[in-house]
Amino acid sequence: MRIDILTLFPEMFAGPFSSSILKRAVDRGLLRIELHNIRDYTHDRHHVVDDTPYGGGAGMVIKPEPVFEAVAAAQSAAEEPAEIILLSPAGRLFTQAIAAELALKPRLILISGHYEGLDERVRTIISDEISIGDYVLSGGELPAMVVADAVARLVPGVLGSSDSHLDESHSDGLLEYPHYTRPPEYRGLTVPPVLLSGNHAAIARWRRRESLKLTLKRRPDLLDLKNLSAADRRLLAEIEAECPDTPDIAGS
Repeated sequence: MRIDILTLFPEMFAGPFSSSILKRAVDRGLLRIELHNIRDYTHDRHHVVDDTPYGGGAGMVIKPEPVFEAVAAAQSAAEEPAEIILLSPAGRLFTQAIAAELALKPRLILISGHYEGLDERVRTIISDEISIGDYVLSGGELPAMVVADAVARLVPGVLGSSDSHLDESHSDGLLEYPHYTRPPEYRGLTVPPVLLSGNHAAIARWRRRESLKLTLKRRPDLLDLKNLSAADRRLLAEIEAECPDTPDIAGS
């Protein structure tokens, strides 16, 4: 997969993209990340990318010309068709399902906005618009990092095992179950006996139950009964019976 990122601050990406999983994926040729400085596509000696908004108001707006030219340059750099995505508070809320959807694309072009936003005409050349949450950031650089990381993890081979991402939080709509490792006892805190039993069926049931329990406690909004099996519903009923202060999901 290739990801092109258009930004006013390419130096911000040096740390996240030069270490850990993303760096290994790039080194192995599974992922290619190219940064494009929008200022490089201006045509005045001061490389001005923004101007005051028509109609007045606070802040500055990024001009359309350098963005259009930067997108064109990124598109022409490779033959594969690209999904052009604007990182914006007005976009659809980024989820694991969207990350999986984007991971199937051969190329992504991510546009990082800044200041008060981009000239509205830029939206005529984008194919998608994504927000990473209902809060305000200084620019689209951090959202671009988030999207790139979440998508790259789903590219085959990036995590090593093809199943590594399947048990992670949000992969199936639930939060992930608790993890334990050696030693079996530490400062009086012990590992649940079922995890030491070697009974794989019992371990799978415990993990599913804990995943449901944690989701019910912390993110009940994620529980969609239509997507839960009869076994999951029974587990939820058990959990609600044991913890009467939890939301009544199974019985609703």
